[in-house]
Amino acid sequence: MIPATLNITAVEQVGDYALRLSFDDGTAQTVDFKAFLSLSRHPDIRAYLDPARFAAFRIEYGELVWGDYDLCFPIADLYQNRLMPEAGLEKAA
Repeated sequence: MIPATLNITAVEQVGDYALRLSFDDGTAQTVDFKAFLSLSRHPDIRAYLDPARFAAFRIEYGELVWGDYDLCFPIADLYQNRLMPEAGLEKAA
């Protein structure tokens, strides 16, 4: 069950496109963004396949963001490590 209020308290890059997220309820999750970025057809999202651009993430108001909210994700999806529907993940494999 996802808490009613939830914030990201820390983030650490642990792989090329993988981030270790810590949440304020004590939960931690390693999220790999590679499939999401690689399968996107939108050039503004695919631009984050550039390692330097991907590494420019930050926490703002308890959320993980890049740029001026150019790339951000619902916190519940990050908490559950579900960036894509299962069907999308099968295509990425």
